[in-house]
Amino acid sequence: MRLRPLALALVALATMGQAAPSPQPPPQVLFGPLFEAVQAARLYPDSKTFADATPREAPDAVMAAWRAEQPQGTAALRAFVNRHFVVPAEPGARPSLREHIAALWPQLTRPALTPPPGSSALAMPQPYVVPGGRFREIYYWDSYFTMLGLKADGQDALIAGMLDDFDSLVARYGFVPNGTRTYYLGRSQPPFLALMADLDPRHDAATAARHLAALRAEHAFWMKGAAAARKNGASARVVRMPDGSLLNRYWDDAPGPRDESWREDVATARASGRPAEQVYKDLRAGAESGWDYSSRWLGDPARLETIRTTQIVPVDLNSLLWAQEKAIARRCAEAGDQACAADFAAQADARARAIQRWLWLPAQGRFADWDRETRQASPRVSAATLYPLFVGLARPDQAQAVARLVRAQLLAPGGLRTTPLRTGQQWDDPNGWAPLQWIAHEGLLRYGEGDLAAIIARAWLGTVQAAYDSTGKMLEKYDVEAHAPGGGGEYPLQDGFGWTNGVTRVFLERYGDQR
Repeated sequence: MRLRPLALALVALATMGQAAPSPQPPPQVLFGPLFEAVQAARLYPDSKTFADATPREAPDAVMAAWRAEQPQGTAALRAFVNRHFVVPAEPGARPSLREHIAALWPQLTRPALTPPPGSSALAMPQPYVVPGGRFREIYYWDSYFTMLGLKADGQDALIAGMLDDFDSLVARYGFVPNGTRTYYLGRSQPPFLALMADLDPRHDAATAARHLAALRAEHAFWMKGAAAARKNGASARVVRMPDGSLLNRYWDDAPGPRDESWREDVATARASGRPAEQVYKDLRAGAESGWDYSSRWLGDPARLETIRTTQIVPVDLNSLLWAQEKAIARRCAEAGDQACAADFAAQADARARAIQRWLWLPAQGRFADWDRETRQASPRVSAATLYPLFVGLARPDQAQAVARLVRAQLLAPGGLRTTPLRTGQQWDDPNGWAPLQWIAHEGLLRYGEGDLAAIIARAWLGTVQAAYDSTGKMLEKYDVEAHAPGGGGEYPLQDGFGWTNGVTRVFLERYGDQR
């Protein structure tokens, strides 16, 4: 009787052994030549790292991909492994880019804010994400690219809250300020609110009505002065073109040097030999553009004091306003307001005709800014030429021409150049910026230029990874010529960084780790 429990235990163990599946062969057998290539290349300092990796697909599928691709060289081999395996972090190693970005969202999130008396901050009813570094408040166009990454990481509640914040800003001020500070209430930034609203996880009628009201108010802000522009040629943000059509420019309603760059603006005005108030207006308008600063706005690319932003009709701004008008027309139709839908569809059609007539250069195969003083297209080539592709305004033949120009002049080893000119301004070569990588990628994909879009995305991921490996940081901008941290501009390089995190996170989702 005393042996019975032992006998039962032995029977149970035997039964379990019969039911258990046979172990798979070890990685060296499963992955044969792939395993040997990874270990021989010393892809990981510890040989155990790859031996412990988990394949993302069945081993047969991994090996079929290996035979089809036959990656050559360390970089290609590493990219293959990262696409097909989950590789464990090595002891003491930094987290992966995905892990680092996910860990940054809580660090960059701020709670709802009621500013204390005397503060320059604006109230925010819901939590929000800041870019990082010196940018301690929410910024307008940054937030669209940040939201892309939040979406990829399942942060829908935070996206909804940020959209409530933006709708609240429009309700209070009639537009979305550059950032949530009192000193930004004279200007906005590139109008991405219509595209942000499409990221909202909520689809109820009340939310849709709030977004539509905000978009219509924002459009009125950008078109304020249209009647005066028809008479005088330009008023506030509206410009009358030579044929009488209306397009837009960047502007700032406030006078004087910028609060946040007072010393720098005073010095620039003094060096200009021009009326200080005009220089301040052009500097402020350049800040509204988000490209602060670039040879796009300069008479002499080597001298900031020749800035003349208010004389330029920018292709990016007008592309975004066309997309806004199309979005309002669609949302009005969905709400059953056919008169509104027809009105904004007509405005979008008129803007598209003006863009095609004045901002397209068929001989050069590019979309361009237009100069009010010279009354012709600007000679400055820039990544802004991709905005009509991004919003779907370009014709297929125009998109093909722009793709050729990108390959010839804007494609750098580490991503998309901002411009081909090296001026010392931060929105010129050698710097590349996350939002422009996304604009280019999505615009090229829209028109069937998937190979070029993938080249830009993978090159950008390689640059971000290289800088992360050397600094442990996500940065505001990068040197896309040298796969290194960027430079230039009026302040030190910032880390954090909202829009870099967002765009990089989505590219990682689509293309995998490029290490």
